[in-house]
Amino acid sequence: MKIASVIVALVVTAAFTALGQDGVVQDVKHDAKKAGETIKDGLQTAGEKTKEAAKTVGKKTKETVLTVGEKTAGTTQKTHHKSRKTSNKANAQSTEEQTTDRGSDTAAPNPTP
Repeated sequence: MKIASVIVALVVTAAFTALGQDGVVQDVKHDAKKAGETIKDGLQTAGEKTKEAAKTVGKKTKETVLTVGEKTAGTTQKTHHKSRKTSNKANAQSTEEQTTDRGSDTAAPNPTP
């Protein structure tokens, strides 16, 4: 009977050890799952923040482009206007020179003092 008691004690001890290890494995699995969920949540949060930042940057870039476009359009209009004025003056001067070169056909205006 002593031998049977020792064998039963060893089997029970082995069973408890196996169950204990199984509990440890379950704890490790549970902790790993929690850690994975935490990482997943962190990545989702980071993704959302990145998406918001990208939208903000896109919006600011669009506003900047529109502002620069408006300024450029205004500058282009002013430049075009000045260019036409200069062109008209050059044409007028050219026409005056042509009439002055013909001098013999037309009378030159008398300057007043």
